[in-house]
Amino acid sequence: MAIFLGVDTGGTYTDAVILDEAANRVLGKAKALTSRHDLAIGIGQAVDAAIAAAGVKAADVALVSLSTTLATNALVEGQGARVALVFIGFDDSDLARGGLTEALKGDPVIRLPGGHTHAGTEVTALDLSLLELLVREQADEVSGFAVAAQFATRNPAHEIAARDLIRRVTGRPVTCSHELSANLNGPKRALTAVLNARLIGMIDRLVAACERHLTATGIDAPLMVVRGDGALISAAMVRERPIETILSGPAASIVGARWLTGEPDALVSDIGGTTTDVALLRDGLPEIDPQGARVGGFRTMVEAVAMRTSGLGGDSEVHLVTEGLKGGLRLGPRRLLPVSLLAVDHGPMVHAALDRWLSSEAVGEMDGRFVVPMTGQRGGLNARDLAVLDRITAPMPMAHALTSRLEVAALERLVARGLVMLSGVTPSDASHVLGRLDSWDGAAAEKALRLMARRRTGAGERFAPGPDPLAQAIVDQLTQQTVDCLLEAAFAEDPAFTADQPEALARQPLTKAGLNQHRGVVEVSLRLGVPVIGLGASAPSYYGAVGERLGCKMILPEHAGVANAIGAVAGQVSQRATGTVSSPAEGRFVAHLAEGVEVFTSADAALAALEVALVADASDRARQAGAVDLRVTVDRDVKEVDIEGRRMFIEARLTATASGRPRVAR
Repeated sequence: MAIFLGVDTGGTYTDAVILDEAANRVLGKAKALTSRHDLAIGIGQAVDAAIAAAGVKAADVALVSLSTTLATNALVEGQGARVALVFIGFDDSDLARGGLTEALKGDPVIRLPGGHTHAGTEVTALDLSLLELLVREQADEVSGFAVAAQFATRNPAHEIAARDLIRRVTGRPVTCSHELSANLNGPKRALTAVLNARLIGMIDRLVAACERHLTATGIDAPLMVVRGDGALISAAMVRERPIETILSGPAASIVGARWLTGEPDALVSDIGGTTTDVALLRDGLPEIDPQGARVGGFRTMVEAVAMRTSGLGGDSEVHLVTEGLKGGLRLGPRRLLPVSLLAVDHGPMVHAALDRWLSSEAVGEMDGRFVVPMTGQRGGLNARDLAVLDRITAPMPMAHALTSRLEVAALERLVARGLVMLSGVTPSDASHVLGRLDSWDGAAAEKALRLMARRRTGAGERFAPGPDPLAQAIVDQLTQQTVDCLLEAAFAEDPAFTADQPEALARQPLTKAGLNQHRGVVEVSLRLGVPVIGLGASAPSYYGAVGERLGCKMILPEHAGVANAIGAVAGQVSQRATGTVSSPAEGRFVAHLAEGVEVFTSADAALAALEVALVADASDRARQAGAVDLRVTVDRDVKEVDIEGRRMFIEARLTATASGRPRVAR
């Protein structure tokens, strides 16, 4: 009997599950709160409880696999460490392309002449002396570097030289764009590299935390991590390429949904603390997004499941809409620490503040909000930011951390850097008030919602007569936004609507009328044509109403709360290597290899050389990722044209895929 351990670390909970791999059976499962200050605590509590529930020994575990939403959450919330981009051979206009400027968020850019042509020949020599001088200036201000050079996928020499110099001079982690994608579009590759560099510290802490507890527990088994396309890679590889874990949790949830239900065709909707992730299962398999994963408004070059990720979860920030006379609610996209959860460890402080605020009929602008210090790199902060950060030595009311309104912007910057977390009212607090949850401090939740209900609309009326009506309104708003998420995904996947904008279709008056089964001069009906599989710990609390609204079958499997952890150990290892053969002149065929370009006199010779290199590269990556019993396939996309009766070679793109089962302890 092979015992597998799956772990999923989310924004709120860390889940663990023990599987009997041969019998495809869950032996034990457990949840623990994700401990942001030390991830090993939450991982350890969940793993130990799952092992105890399964009645197995730690030494019996043959494989451990980890999925996570931490990287996805960070991008959705606009968080991450400060990094520097080394931009070689590009001009300032390239920074404005593909969202690169927005992704940098003011982080430093080192721009140098250099790069290569489409054919892989050097444009200008790279000035390594100047690069060293500029890198030394930034070394203490950033946590890592991203390197992107013009046409690096055709010749990576300048990226490799810059990477080696930066590592030697600073010791900081470096991400090269050509290591993450073989596609053209330099600014988009640079954006992907920037996001990867920003996530390295976070994912390294997660993997290290998991490894520490496995060692302490006596589990001597390979540690794998779920990639965004559902495949598994080794922990060592993910430390270098954490960007590949974006949509890791959602990808694992799809694998878990298929494993739990056997449904071949369904929309899978996974609600976590920060996000709701929706994808379509068709014939038992998810689609891979051909344009690259899109998360937090950024289109990356990371291969991942075709997933729509929205900043909507059980811990989403509740916004009161004060425009107009009636007012309203909006949830997300930022995650807050629920007041009821903050009160579990800091009850006296939380209750004292809430009681003080409730003693007055007037509600202050910052009443009901708390700040919580986190760990992280402080480089690049200005004096005002540092002053605010130094005041937040422990969880406290937000007003206590600020001396003036001028410091609100500084606090927002600290939140964006992940150095501070905000606490306030969330749907989880509303569920405690309504009696749907009882995990945390329900009394604190009731006080926080009572305080929020006293706030005024544009007409001067209270938003709600008390905590219960406000709690129900929050849950109803979560239902409505979840319905919108599912409709967007359905319209996006239905071929009849591919020419339209799914976001607009989901909110059209005609769509709303159809959901309401409108009967008048015009009769309109609308429902989903496939079932919905609801996953996540809070899915049973919310998704019954979602199914009713959409008129579809709602499937809530028995182990829906740990589907991600199940999916983490149900996947296969897969690695791809992609390369190009170009023909810059008649009779000249260039194979663009990882170590540089090689010129041939025939297309067949160039293709054969590239295939050998790619097969070796993909196989080597798959073994490094932890695969055994490899299977390798090669796809060729050759572009040719007929000119005056002659067949002319234009370009070819080859992809080698090496797949296998994960190596287990023996």
